[in-house]
Amino acid sequence: MAKLILDKLGERFAGGEIRETGSQHGNEWARVEPAAWRQVAEFLRDDPATQMNMFVDLTCVDRTPREPRFDVVLHLYSIEKKHRLRLYAGVSEREPVIATLVPVWPGANWFEREAFDMYGVRFAGHPDLRRILMYQEFEGHPLRKDYPKEKRQPLLRRLPGSV
Repeated sequence: MAKLILDKLGERFAGGEIRETGSQHGNEWARVEPAAWRQVAEFLRDDPATQMNMFVDLTCVDRTPREPRFDVVLHLYSIEKKHRLRLYAGVSEREPVIATLVPVWPGANWFEREAFDMYGVRFAGHPDLRRILMYQEFEGHPLRKDYPKEKRQPLLRRLPGSV
């Protein structure tokens, strides 16, 4: 199916930017060096052989106790070629930062904000990186595996008429 994409990635990024690739149940995937995240995304979107022009989803996975702790996961689809690809990039707990994909696919905006809000992964160069689901005073990142389920959050008093 999308084996062509994996071959193209191997040709274009022969310098170690693509750490590994694979196919599971007909779904191709590639693990990317975090420093090459945006460069790989731009290539996949712009190359005539891949035409990955549809941003589908972006999320994070907490892989505790593995290091790097977090995987940023990107799902792409080509409308013209009818193939899909999943990209992974690992970011450490100590420095959970990766380049934003908003300039590549503007639809990544809220997905990156959600990953920041829920996991604490920061997207360098994001135009408006702030919480999207939790209130601004919320402490911590609730989808991390080490987030205590009994944790109490500050109670905020709202003014009458405010939302």
